[in-house]
Amino acid sequence: MPSLLHLDSSILGENSVSRALSAAVVARLQSLDPMIEVVYRDLAAQPIPHLSGKYVGVVRAGLEAGQDAALKADLAFGANILDEFLAADTVVLGVAQYNFSVPSQLKAWIDRIAVPGKTFRYTEKGPEGLLGSKRVIIALARGGFYGPGSRAESFEHTLSYLKSVFAFVGIVDPEVITADGVNISAQQREVSLKAAQAEISTLAIA
Repeated sequence: MPSLLHLDSSILGENSVSRALSAAVVARLQSLDPMIEVVYRDLAAQPIPHLSGKYVGVVRAGLEAGQDAALKADLAFGANILDEFLAADTVVLGVAQYNFSVPSQLKAWIDRIAVPGKTFRYTEKGPEGLLGSKRVIIALARGGFYGPGSRAESFEHTLSYLKSVFAFVGIVDPEVITADGVNISAQQREVSLKAAQAEISTLAIA
């Protein structure tokens, strides 16, 4: 049975454009394949703790957790986050842009899934991603216009960062649905949403 991991990161709840888009993406894929098993995680409602030095020491340096109960619980939690990601055939990310980059809640999730030996490995020729077969769909909402050729293009550190992260773990061509300019005016918000929804309606099953 195909599996889908649906993540939202916006803090705006029902007023979030990225949440509306990610939900529409999931609904579209479910309409194409009702057998898809969906796992949902709200990164804003249930934030993932940021990395600690002790956590990194165990996961990346091979140190022992010892008798530290809090660290052991955090390691188990991180392993669950990673397993959830690895088990998914498709990942749908609802991404809001805050201050020119990703929400800190999403960054905390990324830090838990960028694990050497699991999602990438170091080789004599440099890092090698291990997840080339996974499908990622990014549903992105931005208050202004940050696309190629825009006046604010140099301030865009959201999509460029996500593409770099996923390429690092082997996912070199994520699909992107973008609604730009949603804070410029109510009219522009509606235009951008309609354009994004039209793009979502063309998504095919992997």
